[in-house]
Amino acid sequence: MKQPIYNTALYLRLSRDDELQGESGSIQTQRMILRDYAQTHGLCVVGEYVDDGWSGTNYDRPGFQRMIDDIEDGKINCVVTKDLSRLGRNYILTGQYTEIYFPSKGVRYIAINDNVDTLNGESELAPFLNILNEMHARQTSKKVKAALHTRRMNGAHWGPHTPLGYRKDPDQKGHLLVDPETRWIVEKIFDLAFHGMGVARITKTLIQEQVPTPGWLHYSREGTYAQFYQDAPEEKRYEWNLPTVRKILKDENYIGNSINNRLSSKSFKSKKLSRNPASEWIRVEGTHEPIISRDVFDQVQGQIASRRREQKDGTTHIFAGLLKCADCGCSMRFGRQSKGQHAAYYGCRKYYDTADRRCTIHFIRYSVLYAYVLDRLQFWSALAAQDEEKLLERLLQNGSQNRNAERKRQTAELRKAEKRKATVDSLFVKMYEDWSAGRITESNFNLLSERYQAEQMELDTKIASLKAAMENDKQSAEDAGKWVKLIQQYSEITELDAPLLNTLIEKIVIHEATKGPDGVREQEVEIFYRFVGKIDL
Repeated sequence: MKQPIYNTALYLRLSRDDELQGESGSIQTQRMILRDYAQTHGLCVVGEYVDDGWSGTNYDRPGFQRMIDDIEDGKINCVVTKDLSRLGRNYILTGQYTEIYFPSKGVRYIAINDNVDTLNGESELAPFLNILNEMHARQTSKKVKAALHTRRMNGAHWGPHTPLGYRKDPDQKGHLLVDPETRWIVEKIFDLAFHGMGVARITKTLIQEQVPTPGWLHYSREGTYAQFYQDAPEEKRYEWNLPTVRKILKDENYIGNSINNRLSSKSFKSKKLSRNPASEWIRVEGTHEPIISRDVFDQVQGQIASRRREQKDGTTHIFAGLLKCADCGCSMRFGRQSKGQHAAYYGCRKYYDTADRRCTIHFIRYSVLYAYVLDRLQFWSALAAQDEEKLLERLLQNGSQNRNAERKRQTAELRKAEKRKATVDSLFVKMYEDWSAGRITESNFNLLSERYQAEQMELDTKIASLKAAMENDKQSAEDAGKWVKLIQQYSEITELDAPLLNTLIEKIVIHEATKGPDGVREQEVEIFYRFVGKIDL
């Protein structure tokens, strides 16, 4: 009988977390094991697919996705890994690949150290190994986060890149040293700001004088950001922008302080980062040599605040970045009328910046907006001070009708799925007993087994999805508590400023004004608060 030809992919993965945990199995070691196995068992290796430095909970790995593309193109009909954990550490997704995707594509899967080879039938142990691998990933994530927290509390710098003007200390991990080759750029930026130049003019000056950008310096030294600078024209390396300059001018690293925990992820399975409130930031002073004196830094901050926010008529640009047009979603532009006592206003940027007026004006006076937002924040602040529990209950009841209906639906669906899963499990056991006793043929057993296993996988996925959705609902309660704690920090609000607004508010949506039956101008303004969103009155 002619033996089938297995066009084989050798898949290798090692994450930074694996290295921190001291796991054996470097990329080179994995390569030796896989090549030896392939040679011994007569497998035709068509390619090696390597993900070095990628977490097992993330399946958007370049090497893994390239392997999947080659499977789709019919180039591969066999995949070999050192063990199941190399394929991934998310038991649901790993199971979907090994038990559904690979079989559907006619792909043989081998995990050498776990004795898994789908040519010999499905492994009863594999699902349990996948669960253990995910538990390992979860525990590893906790340990890594704890280690990172300790380092952050000690003021250690943690990230792939150092701030402009600094370099990594080769002798002390997490410590910054002044970079003599680039500190002059930082000093120049602060000097220009100190002598009265605004962010826009500083940016223009840096471009005109061909001062290299932080991105270009990282590319020229480390090879990062190649997608932006490789084969790009020379002027690209001097392409400064306002946000970069503004970030440098506000960065406390330059006075020797470290600020960590600005961002964090919600789950070890998700790499998406969300911004933490300022109250959760970790600030440690005097962790490294400053480039800028405290006096210069403080004066520059005062000049930035004054320039951006203090106007002749007393208005301030404190809403910058928060205002959105209700119809097109664009930011609102600050403007000033030439006449009138209340000259400052906001209008849709797309209306003003496009020749064909691709939106409507959405005009709102600064004074009207300021008064409304202040009133809302004063209301919530007073309620938080008077009765914390009442405010929390109100937040949880916000949109509760829809949430309750959805929760009931999810609970019913979960109960139904779990009941069916138990039924399928029982049927599977009975079917196995019938086959063992000779009451059904092996052919029928294999047919029914395939069907039941496919349904089991679908039910497992559905149950996990429903539980995750219900867990998110629990997260809503936690978020409500966070917002209550935040607004309690601002008792007796008498005026608005940018830090307060950015801490408490996510965005403010401005609708187009209309005239009521009585001819009075009416305009809806929606405030979406951090963590809790819009609160219905």
